[in-house]
Amino acid sequence: MAALAVVETPSGKDALAGGLLDLLEPAVQQLDLHVHSVRESQVELREHIDNLATELCRINEHQKVALDLDPYVKKLLNARRRVVLVNNILQNAQERLRRLNHNVAKETARRKTMLEASGAFSPRSPSKP
Repeated sequence: MAALAVVETPSGKDALAGGLLDLLEPAVQQLDLHVHSVRESQVELREHIDNLATELCRINEHQKVALDLDPYVKKLLNARRRVVLVNNILQNAQERLRRLNHNVAKETARRKTMLEASGAFSPRSPSKP
């Protein structure tokens, strides 16, 4: 019950919110880095698919034997379309993460300023009297 009373006070709520924000910010930044890495891989994959489709078309044109590569080219182009779709989804997710990270940083700064102004927050270490 004592912990509940601490949370109900304005400074307790601010401390809890600040702790949550401090906890979320590194996770959001790490997730953003991973999304960025995946997006780069998606772009590279799309380029490889384009090169492979071009090469298959070139081989098909120069083949003396009637070998129909069109179904394979279509499959590659379909895979490329899906890669582009996933890339767009990742781009939207990364933009949302960027906005969330920005809002977390802004809220953290606002709460820290409020705590410093109220005198409830001291930049000193808690172990010092």
